[in-house]
Amino acid sequence: MDFLNITDKTFFITGVANKKSVAYFTAKVLKENGAKLILSIQKEEQRAKVAKLFPEEEIFVIDVEQEESIDRVRDNLLERKIKLDGLLHSMAFANLAEPKPFHETRWDDYKQADRISCYSLIRLSGGFKELFREDASVVTISISDTLATSYGYLGPIKAALDNTVAYLAKSFSDFSQVRFNAVGAGPLKTSASAGIPGYIDNYIFAEKLTLRKQALKTQEVANTIAFLLSNTSSGINGTCIRVDAGMRCNGFDQEVVSVVANHS
Repeated sequence: MDFLNITDKTFFITGVANKKSVAYFTAKVLKENGAKLILSIQKEEQRAKVAKLFPEEEIFVIDVEQEESIDRVRDNLLERKIKLDGLLHSMAFANLAEPKPFHETRWDDYKQADRISCYSLIRLSGGFKELFREDASVVTISISDTLATSYGYLGPIKAALDNTVAYLAKSFSDFSQVRFNAVGAGPLKTSASAGIPGYIDNYIFAEKLTLRKQALKTQEVANTIAFLLSNTSSGINGTCIRVDAGMRCNGFDQEVVSVVANHS
């Protein structure tokens, strides 16, 4: 039995940066299960690297800070009468090169991070409205709800992203059955996360808080995303599913508590 039932269905995947990215793992799962893929990259210089990973797939450049690039891709697909069964929104950016206390967050930095990491989901969804099949599924990648200090102002923006999927689901329900969900992933070993100050310490700490005492794998997050993109998850809409190997319920893990208490 084909559980996902996505053979010959078409998914638009953003954010396939390299072999460590969540988008790459997700695209690989979809492709292995018979799906057709259309990929987008943020900059033209990424094309050669992504083309090596997926040589058979069509690749578009979408710079979400330039809204006309979204419209150009939409018009191209509309002209060819392509319909999408799903969209993965895998975009996030924050200028954390010079970490500052949260109360010193600069508006220009916050505005840029929100536009790329959150508003882009609204703009892509609205721009691609005519491309979606009646029962398409849109999934975005969020973060766990641990409020890690090192995330800085990206934390509140990701919280806004979690709410955005609910409002998009409500908005689209007026004329379709398109679903919107987020996956709140615990710390992962990706190239993008490596740019967050103190992230390695967070990753090691998170591993200790998982119930299995093993770090969350990117493949596990990708599997959840593939499920949400498929119609198998048709009863899930407007929500964020936490994928963190139990970390959320284990903040007072006895082993970790004992280590801290004995060294304080």
